[in-house]
Amino acid sequence: MIRYNKWRAQLGPTLRLALPLVLAELGWMTMAIVDTMMVGRLPNSAVAIAAVSLGGILVNVLAMFGGGLLIGLDTLVSQAFGAGEREDCHRSLLHGIYLSFVLAPLLMAPVWFFEPLLRAVKIAPEVIALAVPYSKALSWGMLPLLLYFAVRRCMQAMNMVRPIAFAQITANLINAGGNLILIYGKLGAPAMGAVGSAWSTSWSRIYLSALLVGYFLWYDWRHRTRLLRTPIQPELHRIRRLISLGFPTAMQITLEVGVFALVTALIGRLGAVSLASHQIALNTVSITYMVPLGVSSAAAVRVGQAIGRKDAIGAGDAGGTAIALGAAFMSCMSVVLLVVPRWIARAYTPDEAIIKSTISLLAAGAAFQLFDGIQTVATGALRGLGDTRTPMLCHFTAYWIIGLPLGAWLCFRLGWGAFGLWAGLSLALILIGIVLLLVWRQRVRHLILSASER
Repeated sequence: MIRYNKWRAQLGPTLRLALPLVLAELGWMTMAIVDTMMVGRLPNSAVAIAAVSLGGILVNVLAMFGGGLLIGLDTLVSQAFGAGEREDCHRSLLHGIYLSFVLAPLLMAPVWFFEPLLRAVKIAPEVIALAVPYSKALSWGMLPLLLYFAVRRCMQAMNMVRPIAFAQITANLINAGGNLILIYGKLGAPAMGAVGSAWSTSWSRIYLSALLVGYFLWYDWRHRTRLLRTPIQPELHRIRRLISLGFPTAMQITLEVGVFALVTALIGRLGAVSLASHQIALNTVSITYMVPLGVSSAAAVRVGQAIGRKDAIGAGDAGGTAIALGAAFMSCMSVVLLVVPRWIARAYTPDEAIIKSTISLLAAGAAFQLFDGIQTVATGALRGLGDTRTPMLCHFTAYWIIGLPLGAWLCFRLGWGAFGLWAGLSLALILIGIVLLLVWRQRVRHLILSASER
């Protein structure tokens, strides 16, 4: 009963922080879904969906690596905020912005080498013809996206989460309107097809970063937080600390996004129908993933703030409550994927061949939902403690050593097709969820024991 009461006391603050972040993550994912649905109404929907899937995921591998390097702001800012050191929060934000300007051109450069890469892995020529210009257009949103990541991390670590949700929701309106104009050539604009959706997404990312920067400046003026008086000279020790925390997370995210990018490329060898069904299933499980991802950010913040206050028991309770929330939600989503897979696939395309293939992939997705929820939130809770290396090692081992080789064997040797690759990834996520849950519980026990001995 004592433990239940503690969790109930944690539930309200966790939900207040997590719900706007969940809305923000859903808003982020909705952009990709809207893009896929709207290009899916073009004459050759399978090729258009495949190109958007391939081009988008390749650019996002690079963008998520940059975002991962900035994710150390979760730890630095939340712990400083918990300790009441607001100026330290501002200093960390400033160095996150510096890092964004350095990273943007470095992450954009590889996009111009995608075409020979796609030809080397034998992607269909008609898909390459669309995916390459799509990825180049999308890459122009790299700098504003990194600035958005930096400002957002600082804001959520300081409990300013509602503007983040507002920014993402309204950015979706801009993206949808831009899609309507640029994909189909409305209001006198040229009909750019799938490439038009990439330009629309880039403009919406400019809006995202501008809105959050504007809000932060307004908040500083309104509450006199002395943001503009923060010393602007770079501090190498702070940049090193940010990178030391962020690099393992960047690698973890890159390993995770990268394995799905490689799976997408491998499925592309099976034809446009298999690739289109993979994109629909991937979009669907990505939607469900956004909820524990928002809870994960809240877990990182609440655990980090408790560490800043030197409250070991509070850190354990905050992380445990968040993990339970993520697991409960994803269990419900597993049931949904099993009960209404045809309805989900039908929302994207009327093509019966794509629908049939998608249904089998959604069944594989249902198998890992619970464990995906656990591993996602546990990763955030561990980040609040300052542990970003363990999730990286778990993702590398489970995805690249176990899941991907097994999936490729099932797909190409046994002839299971795309379902075989999804089965391998499902096993990987189950293993990651189990291991990270055990690691979290061990870290909390050690933390509480160390605090009691002081």
